[in-house]
Amino acid sequence: MKTKRQRPKLGAILAIPLPDGTYAFGRLYKECTLAIYKGRSENIKEIPDKKEYDFFVGVYADLLRDGQWPVVDTIPFENEDDSWRPPTYMKDAITGKFSIYFHGEVSPSSEQQCKGLELTAVWDRHHVIERLMGKGDVAYLPLN
Repeated sequence: MKTKRQRPKLGAILAIPLPDGTYAFGRLYKECTLAIYKGRSENIKEIPDKKEYDFFVGVYADLLRDGQWPVVDTIPFENEDDSWRPPTYMKDAITGKFSIYFHGEVSPSSEQQCKGLELTAVWDRHHVIERLMGKGDVAYLPLN
């Protein structure tokens, strides 16, 4: 099926079709981040509670524009600060040192300060789908 390219704006809600015939929904934040809503729907027009997020995920920009995840609504942010995702963590593969990424900046951190944060990463379509379906790499889940 041919899809129409789109240019979603901050606050856009995208419908993510899942293999089981349901839809997940994500709201667009800065830096190509989607806030994935809790709940699913069998109808593309029935968006679950618009205040309940399950997780945040950075995605490649082309996933937002290629139309495979259509924009179904837009909820503008009240101010610019609200359009940033929560902090995420990074762990240097060589030194093992931790950092926190927030508002486009990286700050040194401890492992303890990173507990409960999502790993800073950019996901491809199949990774997002796998996580939504309860499969995939647990390395990207919040640090325990």
